[in-house]
Amino acid sequence: MQVNNDIKTVNNLLEPQQWVNKYADYLYAYAFSRTNDEEQSRDLVQETFLAALQGISKFEGRSSESTWLTAILKNKIIDVYRKKSSGLNKRKEVEDAEFEQHDFFDQEDGHWNVAYRPKSFGIEHEDPILNKEFIRFLQMCMQKLPTLWLSVFTMKHMDDESTKTICDELNVTPANFWVIIHRTKVNLRACLQKNWK
Repeated sequence: MQVNNDIKTVNNLLEPQQWVNKYADYLYAYAFSRTNDEEQSRDLVQETFLAALQGISKFEGRSSESTWLTAILKNKIIDVYRKKSSGLNKRKEVEDAEFEQHDFFDQEDGHWNVAYRPKSFGIEHEDPILNKEFIRFLQMCMQKLPTLWLSVFTMKHMDDESTKTICDELNVTPANFWVIIHRTKVNLRACLQKNWK
């Protein structure tokens, strides 16, 4: 009986009527930074609120309300990654992404061609306008990535997930994971070097 009273006390700490005002903007920004899709981000936030309402009795108070909502959203984003990465057009997406970088490397030895060797992107300064412009170009380049590559890259470098978690969630072998991470980084660099000043 004490456990039920404790759960009721914890659940009384939640304020679902305030969720939109308190957390919608943050959750939307979180979702958009991982999906690059405005409509899908709005849908994910709505689905998060709905799932939280349906699972409100499961909230144990071990984290803050915002952390709990973010965890629900994160799982919904992973579901999106999983669905998209199992799509039928994977081969075409990968071919397009690899074409983006085909002239960057010597076909014989795999090293950078002289004209395309990595250079500084010029973002070392603190000019907020240039940083915003750089972020816009980075997001544009990320949108060109194959869905699976974007999913792996986002989970690794934005969500700081472990390799094991990513491989398990997206059904990727560890060897394939590292190939995807390498190709994604090279592809982003190639795209940025072609499009950023």
